[in-house]
Amino acid sequence: MRVLYVDDDRVNSLLFAEVCRLVSGVTVETAGSAAEALQVVQDDGADLFVLDLHLPDGDGFSLLPQLRQRAGRRVPAYLCSADDPSTMAERAEAAGFEACWNKPLDVPQVLDALRRHGGAA
Repeated sequence: MRVLYVDDDRVNSLLFAEVCRLVSGVTVETAGSAAEALQVVQDDGADLFVLDLHLPDGDGFSLLPQLRQRAGRRVPAYLCSADDPSTMAERAEAAGFEACWNKPLDVPQVLDALRRHGGAA
């Protein structure tokens, strides 16, 4: 399973990639901007998107439909945000995300989602 993780904070990207190493069959591609993410999907595709809310050239809400259009299918996606979780979860689900993950990420929650979407234990 190929995961595209989009976040302009390089440390967050590295930490997410390390978490994904705990699940067999998961590979991670990272992008630091919406433009990079669109290029990755164009070139390599993805089976799961994890998008930061705040990006230097857009936001996760506007990026998701663009990525899905470029992928040509409804790829499952999670929004990541350090914003108030009580307001973000409902907004994320209404925008088509599976859920909103709060930062710092809850590792067991991420691992569970990766396994549900195709990674092996």
